[in-house]
Amino acid sequence: MNIFKYCLLAGVMALCSCHYLDKKPDNLLTEDQLWMTRANAESYLNNIYSYVHNHDGDDFTTVGASDESSVSITTVNVRQMVSGNWSASSQYFYNWGKYYAAIRKSFVFEQNIDKVPSNQLSDELKSQYKAENLFLRGYYYWEILKQYGPFVKVTGLIAQDADFAEYPRAPFDTCVAYINELMDRAQAGLPARWEASSNLGRPTKGSCMAIRVKTTMLAASPLWNGNPAFADFKNKDGLALAPATASNERWKTAADAAKALIDSNYYKLFTNLDNGGTAFDPYLSVRDIHLTNWNDEIIFANVGWNRWGWTKCASPGPGGYNMYCVTQNLVDAFVMKNGRTIDDPLSEYVETGFAPGSAPESWGHKQSEWNMYANREPRFYANVMYNARPVVPAQTADDKNYYSSDQNVNGQGRAEFYYNGKAGQKSQGSNNLTGYLPLKRISPSSNIRLDAVSFHGPWILIRYAEILLDYAEALNEYDPGNTDIITYLNLVRTRAGIPGIETVYPDAVGNKEKMREHILRERQVELCFEGDRYYTLTRRLLLGKPKYTAIYGMDVNANDNGLGFSFTGFYTRKLYQQRYWDNKMYLFPILQGDIEKNRALVQNPGW
Repeated sequence: MNIFKYCLLAGVMALCSCHYLDKKPDNLLTEDQLWMTRANAESYLNNIYSYVHNHDGDDFTTVGASDESSVSITTVNVRQMVSGNWSASSQYFYNWGKYYAAIRKSFVFEQNIDKVPSNQLSDELKSQYKAENLFLRGYYYWEILKQYGPFVKVTGLIAQDADFAEYPRAPFDTCVAYINELMDRAQAGLPARWEASSNLGRPTKGSCMAIRVKTTMLAASPLWNGNPAFADFKNKDGLALAPATASNERWKTAADAAKALIDSNYYKLFTNLDNGGTAFDPYLSVRDIHLTNWNDEIIFANVGWNRWGWTKCASPGPGGYNMYCVTQNLVDAFVMKNGRTIDDPLSEYVETGFAPGSAPESWGHKQSEWNMYANREPRFYANVMYNARPVVPAQTADDKNYYSSDQNVNGQGRAEFYYNGKAGQKSQGSNNLTGYLPLKRISPSSNIRLDAVSFHGPWILIRYAEILLDYAEALNEYDPGNTDIITYLNLVRTRAGIPGIETVYPDAVGNKEKMREHILRERQVELCFEGDRYYTLTRRLLLGKPKYTAIYGMDVNANDNGLGFSFTGFYTRKLYQQRYWDNKMYLFPILQGDIEKNRALVQNPGW
């Protein structure tokens, strides 16, 4: 279609170099024909939506860039990144051009939507679609900002023969202000909630407010709040791209943005009572957030994603691929049922030996499981598959027995991650690296042995629990004595079935450093496998610390010599991976080819 003649600068977009797109096949619609029907206009908007990216198995944040996980295939891009095999020519997860392609299309849509005849598309729908389009533009700019830092601020269609030297990167604060401006404009035209289920997945007023929370949190965090490493990060004309001085007021701005969303009453934490339960169950409450068609905790989500792919890769062999591996680092972050961390002498945590009995809860540990996994908080059992725990996506006794060796067949289908087990190294090769797999988003109504996957639940991109944790984190940095920190942190803990923080750790109340540690742990656990951990560690300048680059797992390579579940050597902590780090990795590089095309575009520091 000849709409491709409208291009953003080539240095910003990869698509501009595709000259074959300049040719218009005779069998395609002309530009005028495209905007003559509602169906075509909506298809164009849907195409802009298609750039919304899930943090699923194709995303570095979920399968290996932070300390919560790794992926078993050594040649995938994220494994190359954490090994230091990375340059500005690598194109690893290169979303810069992709998002600018979406932004360009948003301008095309904005310029042409009013051409659709009113008998095809009402003025009311046009206004709604314009607001959705503005949100998507701001959302893609937000995605660029958190991955690459300051972007080239493009506010309209740019001629193909434009002087690229006129389009340098904008300062960080200008970028934040522009995203927030787009969100303000979008919010005015969006509803507080969608009544029709067919509209679920579209942004709302709360979605716009949430992006403002996220931009202000990024601006307040050490990565961008007066970071001395960015002192020389400037455009070619000397314009500084990063704030030179730190300001604690930025945390107040973030806290205020989060509190505004909380006070809107648009959202609430989901519990199993919202899903037909008659009594509160913390395990079902935290598990089923991701297994319901929609719920009041979801702020923005993608309703179309590859559930089969995630379930297949996250499930144990022989039915699954054993591919997405949970680290011991994350396992250790989950607290005990009494709310205490495992390094707390009062936690009652036991590292060795087999549990003498089963937990009273149906979802808890079972007798003869390793003590390391006994009496942990409900979120642990909802999110982590460990050795000897029954396989989740297997419905009948026969399906469960499929995952068991002959000596273990009993209808439970306990995952066998030990060396000679069905999901172990001998039969599955090097697929499971740590002895753990994720359970988040894995439905018990699926049967991965038969590749039958339940299609319930969108991929949640932002949810209310994250905003509550944002508020607690920002407020703790700005006003550590504020009682709201306890109130809103405890909402998350209570839903998770653990005691309030002031009950368990009263010494953290009013202590910024101690409370920060607890808040970041809550983020690590509550939002695991949702893309938050990577960006929390980068914005807080933590990802390069030794404790986050040393990745641990169980000893999956120790030969159990047929002992199976009784083999204690499996439960030995092993340094699975010592990851490479260079501080330049706090930002992704812009592709060197794009730097060369756009003479005004400067590279990120260190690349």
